[in-house]
Amino acid sequence: MNFFSNTFSSLKVPNFRYFWLGQCVSVMGTWIQRTAQTWLVYQMTKSALLVGILAACQFLPILMFTLVAGTLIDRYPKRRILIITQAGFLLLGVIMTTIVYLGIVQYWMVLLIALGYGVLQSFDTPTRQSFVVELVGHKNLMNGISLNSTVFNLAKIAGPSLAGLLMVQFSVGFCFLVDAISYLAVLLGLFLIKQTNVVATVSHQRMWADVKDGLHYVWDHAEIRLSAEMMLIVCTLNYNNNVIIPIFAKTVLHSGAQAYANLLSATGIGSLIAAILMSYLSRFGLQSNIYLGVAVGTAALQTLMLGVRAYWPAMFMMVLIGFCNMVFLNQSNASFQFDIPNELRGRVMSVYVLLNQGTTPVGSLYSGSVMDAFSGLWGFPACGILALILLVPTLLGHKQLVRKWLAN
Repeated sequence: MNFFSNTFSSLKVPNFRYFWLGQCVSVMGTWIQRTAQTWLVYQMTKSALLVGILAACQFLPILMFTLVAGTLIDRYPKRRILIITQAGFLLLGVIMTTIVYLGIVQYWMVLLIALGYGVLQSFDTPTRQSFVVELVGHKNLMNGISLNSTVFNLAKIAGPSLAGLLMVQFSVGFCFLVDAISYLAVLLGLFLIKQTNVVATVSHQRMWADVKDGLHYVWDHAEIRLSAEMMLIVCTLNYNNNVIIPIFAKTVLHSGAQAYANLLSATGIGSLIAAILMSYLSRFGLQSNIYLGVAVGTAALQTLMLGVRAYWPAMFMMVLIGFCNMVFLNQSNASFQFDIPNELRGRVMSVYVLLNQGTTPVGSLYSGSVMDAFSGLWGFPACGILALILLVPTLLGHKQLVRKWLAN
């Protein structure tokens, strides 16, 4: 009983429960859409590089707009921003569904829609991250962060598998229709939320001055700065599953859409196990020694994928990679959020989102280019080896803090 009470304590708060349940449906739709979109483009183009460009288009706007978005998040009610972004996602889902069902879809159209998703994500993701504390309070913040992560990993498990089933039984277009409908759930959850204290800060500074305040906060706090440097490496190079896995499934395992969906689901299973574990451990605060271990561990596991050429070993490795990736993001989020002043939360979390997702275009293009030049077998190892090389000087540059974290 204590396990469940500690693990799911944030769900006792009605506003967070509405938000969380709405996201459970909506984010699953998003993973169905991402899985189907990647498979559609690879089937249309037969090019790993063009799949990488697709991923880059979806995440490039995050690189360009997220820091500016952070200033707006601090100035306006977050619930209102989320209603606008989720309505935008719904519209894009309807457009994608329409062009696929009409049979007029072309690669450039998918790229434009991906750019639209990216622009909306630039505002939506940091808003969702910084909205959690308003819903659960500081006491339940760590648990709220972990349960919020659990949403995405439930979707990672069910979404790709369901997408594979829907593509086989119905069509790719049906996946996009399901995605569009799923946004109604999170919109309903947002409309049900009743806030008495809305956090919005009036700023008389220019927008760029607000951006600099957020960047200075990250730089001036050693623990957040080390987290930011590790995220820059790990999130750029070790979070390219959507680009690597379809090519790995096709060229190394010689399988189709279902194997691709199953491999994505395996990473989701590992991530879900990690999310539940971290939710339970959330009452103990930041697990800094584990944090360092998974940063190195995820890069090492991807390097070891060079020796994996069969389906079940690949599934097992995906579970381990998903576990390490989830713990790393969970602890990075906690490191950024734990002591942020409320008036800076949107700006600081926009840096987190920039590092988490905004650098993905670089990793996507890198991994796609490597696989086009060599083979799908080299997607994971090329990213893992480079990440290990870059992590060594980063950790050596923070010797005292690393010793402190390892001693915890």
